Formats: sequence, C-alpha cells, structure tokens
Amino acid sequence: MQELDYYEILEITRDADKTTIKNSYRKMAKIYHPDKNQGDKDAEHKFKLCNEAYQCLSDDQQRAIYDRYGKEGLQGGGGRRSSGGFDDLGSMFEDMFSGFGGGRSRSRQNPADMEKYPLDMNVDMNLSFNEAVFGCEKDIEFKYKNSCSGCKGTGAKDGKLSTCKHCKGQGQVFMKQGFMTFSQTCPACQGTGSAATESCKDCSGRGFEEEKGNVTIKIPKGIDNGNRLRVSGKGNIGKRGSRGDLYVTFSVKPDKHFQREGNDIYIAIPVFFTQAVTGESLTIPSLNGELELKLDVGTKDKQQFKFRGEGIEDVHGHGKGDLIAQINITYPKKLSDEQKELLKKLQESFGIESKPHEGVLDSAIEKMKSWFK
Repeated sequence: MQELDYYEILEITRDADKTTIKNSYRKMAKIYHPDKNQGDKDAEHKFKLCNEAYQCLSDDQQRAIYDRYGKEGLQGGGGRRSSGGFDDLGSMFEDMFSGFGGGRSRSRQNPADMEKYPLDMNVDMNLSFNEAVFGCEKDIEFKYKNSCSGCKGTGAKDGKLSTCKHCKGQGQVFMKQGFMTFSQTCPACQGTGSAATESCKDCSGRGFEEEKGNVTIKIPKGIDNGNRLRVSGKGNIGKRGSRGDLYVTFSVKPDKHFQREGNDIYIAIPVFFTQAVTGESLTIPSLNGELELKLDVGTKDKQQFKFRGEGIEDVHGHGKGDLIAQINITYPKKLSDEQKELLKKLQESFGIESKPHEGVLDSAIEKMKSWFK
C-alpha cells in the first residue's frame, strides 16, 4: 500500500509551526469528518490518517523521531508522548543527578531487541515536469538492510555480547561540571550496556547485510518537489523479521516553457507591440492542448490573463489550479526609413492623444523654473 506521509496528509511543509499544523488539521478534519461523509469509507480512512498525523506532528518529541526515523521509529517505542509538567521536570533532574545514585534506575532495552538501524528508509527520485503533472508508474531499484543471520543482527560473532568496557554495562557515561554531574548515552554501545567481544565476520560487525530490492509505484497526478510517498513494507528488515516502510522523496525538473507555483502554471507569451495595441487573438499552449488568448486593446507589458482550471490537478484531489499567461511586449530593434515614416503618420493621426507627455512635462518644467527665481 502506498500513501503520503504525515506532512502530505495535512498538506503542510516540513518546517510548519504548531499553529499551522493545528489549523490545517482542523480544516482537513472538517472535510473528512464521518458526520459529513456517512458511508464513505475513503473519507473515513482519510479522517483517521489526519488524526494519526496530527497526534504525531503536534508533539515535539514524536515529531523529531518521525522526521529522523519515520513511522517505524514511533512504533519502536521512541514515540512515547511526554506528559508535561512535573513528570518532565523530574525526569530532567533524574538524568542530571543519576551519577550520585539517588535517582530511579534507568530502564534499558534488551540489547538483543534493539535495532542497529532504523527500519524505515528513504530513496530520492527525479521526475520530469510532465511525469509530475500527469502522474506515471516508475520502477525503483534500491538497496535495503537485512539483519545478519550469522550474528542475529548484533554485529558480534555468534551473537555473543559482553559488558561494554566504556560504560561498564551502565549504558551511560557521566561528566562532572562543577558540583553538577551529567549523564549521556554511551557512544560505544549506544546505551545497551553490551558490546561485541569479537566482530561477526559475515557482516564485519555491522549487524546487517545489504540486499537489492525493486518495486513499481504509481505516482499520482500533481506531485511536486519535496513530496513523499510511503510504500508500506518495503524498508529495512529488523532482527525479528519486521520490515519498515520505504519513503520516496521526489525532485521535479523544471520545464522550459511552463513555470509552476503550487498548482498554478505560468507561461510567458511574447507579443509584438502592434498586436498589443490592436488587441489581437493568439493561440497559446496549455497543459492539455491549445487555448485562445484574446488580448485587450492596448494590452500592457507584464499584464496577466488567467484561465481557470487549466493548471495542475491537486495531488490530494482538491480540484485544479489555473494557467496564467503573462504578456511580454517586444519592440523592433531597428526601423527602416519607410517604417519610421509610417509610424510618424500613425502617431499624427491620433492628434493630441499621441502626446500625453506634453502637458505633464510642461507643468513640471515651469514648476522647476520657479525654484530658481
């Protein structure tokens, strides 16, 4: 099963603040609420996903774990929600003073159960502009980690571990600063308290072997730079055979003619000055064929014309963007004597209308002269 990650579900960027997250969740929850979509299984599923995404991203601790390890990191026990208030304060002081032996003992996970790598993984994929706009199918070849069978994922020969010499099995190392003692996770054993007596030869002590994988994914219409898709059950494999998810992060190549801004598309239309003056009709390209653009008489440079619904289909299914044609007026670089004469006659035919500058400039010149009297 493929689905967008938590940020995509709530339609927010990865640097969104808590207010943005909350507002987006409320908006999405109203759209997919079961009371408004009775009997709609798809809406019910999306409503549950919105709740799941909000519960994670609204919590700083869970969000940090999710950003680093993905959903598997939360399932692995790292996503415990902080209760706030005095419990957090107590935990902080317990960490600080644990070196004096006065705090509660820190519980450590069994080294045999701890993974040496996150089960979720990410691959990057480049898409052409049209592949992102219209969607496509892509074959992905990637390498994933599989727990070494020889050492049972421990990195130690025959899976045999001994007490870590660096922290003497405590999983913590302590530092003194003045009268205060601080503790941190042991860098040698990553807090397990155990280390390999002899490295496994099969995996060179890494605890895993890399294997090749492939999968075909269906990329929806409207995918954009930075969007991610989750492919369930195609990530790294852990010690007990559980498998994480594969995340695909997309990078979209720019197009020569169309420029994307969200779901809107911009295109620059070169127009000769006589066409702008007379208000001609032009045939312009769009994502789905050709469109007729009727210029206004006296169209201005950089003037924009909007074609509603001719943009990109929203990746979440919320309609389509617009196509905006921006006019770039061009002028002749050289004029023949005949062309100059024709333009002069044309200008004279407009009479006083062709000299709008005279009234403005004359009054400005007179005002300037008065300054020096």
